[in-house]
Amino acid sequence: MKGTIEKNKRWGKFIFGFVTGFATAILIVIGLNLQVANKFQLNSKSATSSKAEKSKESIDFTAVENKVNTIQQLINRFYLNKIDYDKMESGIYSGLVSSLGDPYSTYYTKDEFDLLMESTKGTYSGIGALLSQDPKTGIVSIIKVYEGTPSEEAGLHEGDMIYKVDDIEVTGMDLAEAVTHIKGKESSKVHLTIAREGESDYLQFDVERRKINVPTVISKMMDDKVGYIAVSEFDEVTYDQYTKALDQLIDDGMKGLVIDLRNNPGGNLDIVCKMVDEILGKGLIVYIEDKNGKREEFKSDANNKLKVPLAVLINGNSASASEIFAGAVKDYKIGTLVGTKTFGKGIVQQLIDLKDGSALKLTIASYFTPSGVNIHGVGIKPDEEVELSESAKEDKVIKPEEDNQLQKAIEIVTQ
Repeated sequence: MKGTIEKNKRWGKFIFGFVTGFATAILIVIGLNLQVANKFQLNSKSATSSKAEKSKESIDFTAVENKVNTIQQLINRFYLNKIDYDKMESGIYSGLVSSLGDPYSTYYTKDEFDLLMESTKGTYSGIGALLSQDPKTGIVSIIKVYEGTPSEEAGLHEGDMIYKVDDIEVTGMDLAEAVTHIKGKESSKVHLTIAREGESDYLQFDVERRKINVPTVISKMMDDKVGYIAVSEFDEVTYDQYTKALDQLIDDGMKGLVIDLRNNPGGNLDIVCKMVDEILGKGLIVYIEDKNGKREEFKSDANNKLKVPLAVLINGNSASASEIFAGAVKDYKIGTLVGTKTFGKGIVQQLIDLKDGSALKLTIASYFTPSGVNIHGVGIKPDEEVELSESAKEDKVIKPEEDNQLQKAIEIVTQ
């Protein structure tokens, strides 16, 4: 890859929205009453606070309002180009959230929030690729290209790093924002500048946007009556797809089960808990704790304990909700984790509807596996560590017989 994609530092830059999962562990939409008539109105408590208190506990909104007014007057008087005041206002809110330094906390405008809600339903107008972001470098990468989609037809590969969307550099940008630039009107095209391992120059792709119905679950019966279920993300549609696949495999006489969570970036907490509920039997699945130590538990109350040997495939792109699933399997020893260490995202985001069409995604808690382990920044180690073979890494589509991680999982459930 030619050069280094540098992470941009953006204070107050417009941040767009989309969650896949890719980066949320929980989506809880709640109401919040806002006073929108005066966005910088000073409340009585702040007005009587001392300067020391303000510097530690709150913002001096009077000073902020005065400074914002001064800056806007200077912009109005001297700035050369056309001013987008809607974008300027959104930038104020975005800057407030981005000052937290948390890559998972984001402000969404109304349009971005609408796209976010659409994306979590499993149907959207896009290119048919699943994205992930390295929190250290800010690089946005394609981790899955869905079959029969514009991404596959255009020649995009898993592992491709997206440098620009049209003329906008997305490295360091919030992943949700990057995705909204890629999505758009059906039948329109988006231009992607791609960095690919082994290529000295950037690659250019024009990809058509189409209506994408995401198949989040793929299943089949393999040799020796071993069932296989691959889950690409945890969306609203995933639970029904998963239970339908699981029931079919059981009806067909499955004697062992492999669940593939490799490259699954996560998704909805409620959905993953319902899916664990189908195989765990009764028990604690996960619990979360907020900044005040308040604990909320998510339990399996069903008696649907899996009656056949289980192996779960994981890797460094298995994150968030995938780690909740893997953590429960590991702690209760109801299956064997195979592959490489997971991503290590052990925090929870809450999605807050701001009632004017916009929304806020905010990190509000840490989550813990049933045994009390927080895996944030650490990940979950597999029971059987198996690196994907170099030959398999080079294949665009890995054949089952060449997938040494899958073959190890099959060996475990057929012993």
